[in-house]
Amino acid sequence: MRVTFTVNGREEIADDVWEGESLLYVLRERVGLPGSKNACEQGECGSCTVYLDGVPVCSCLVAAGQAEGRQVRTVEGLAEEDRLDPVQQAFVECGAVQCGFCTPGLLVQAHDLIARVERPSDAEIREALAGNLCRCTGYEKIIEAVRLAAERKAAAG
Repeated sequence: MRVTFTVNGREEIADDVWEGESLLYVLRERVGLPGSKNACEQGECGSCTVYLDGVPVCSCLVAAGQAEGRQVRTVEGLAEEDRLDPVQQAFVECGAVQCGFCTPGLLVQAHDLIARVERPSDAEIREALAGNLCRCTGYEKIIEAVRLAAERKAAAG
């Protein structure tokens, strides 16, 4: 089947997509956006999180055909031109990136949280990121980065 959808503001067409193919596979292998990671293929780790029509989803659980005519925004689509999104910048500055495997999903989830809650508490940050597993950082630097990004966004108004 053919799937036509918008990814990071650009129309994409994927041909010969089979019924069981995931959105994650199409994004990585057919569209050439390797940011979202393939870790568990069961929606348990969050490393494949993307926006689908503005809602964070585990792209490993979304059949590619479900993206037909819809808007997808990946971790690559958070940055604007040559400028990192404030969440991405905060992760770099706080040392919240280690091996990087979980980072794309954490970035999308943190981006979504900050868009919804101006100054999230640590408990709200932990709740928002609860579906994203990280084996390297112990989460403290990640929480610090989300706090920093939220503070900067609130200050910028």
